[in-house]
Amino acid sequence: MDQHNNKNSIDEIDQHIIEALQMDGRRPFTKIAADLGISEASVRQRVANLINTQVMQIVAITNPIKLGFSLASMIGIRVSGERLLEAAQEISTFDEVIYLIICTGSFDLLAEVVCRDNDHLLSFLTQKLYKVQGVQQAETFMYLRVCKQNDWAFLSQAQVSPSSPHMQHDPRLDK
Repeated sequence: MDQHNNKNSIDEIDQHIIEALQMDGRRPFTKIAADLGISEASVRQRVANLINTQVMQIVAITNPIKLGFSLASMIGIRVSGERLLEAAQEISTFDEVIYLIICTGSFDLLAEVVCRDNDHLLSFLTQKLYKVQGVQQAETFMYLRVCKQNDWAFLSQAQVSPSSPHMQHDPRLDK
């Protein structure tokens, strides 16, 4: 799937269904149908289509703070060019990393990381990240306050098909 050029056609009803499920992913289809003045079967069919065409997914999103991870940061990482994909693959396996992208600009990778406390972050940096072959430099940006967070997930929480055979492949996305 080309994530930049593949525009799925959704109508106003689909958009209202998506918005309702963003507010509460467990909202009964009967209530959504009643709000929209359509049948439950129509809502069920539309939701199935939205999921099958990868317009949306319904997932449980955890609150890291409630799970004991009160420290969040974004880490910009510079990697030697010949090791970029291998380093990204290895870093993506670390439990602390909840979001990882290969990007352009001053950094080769951006990793969103959650840790229990400063000691956990220090351990992550020294015992995991800095030991990845090819990692040349990392700059940590500590989150002091989240000023805006959308109610909907973007790429950080959506499963997207990798564009490289070196990255982990999810066969569920081949539909």
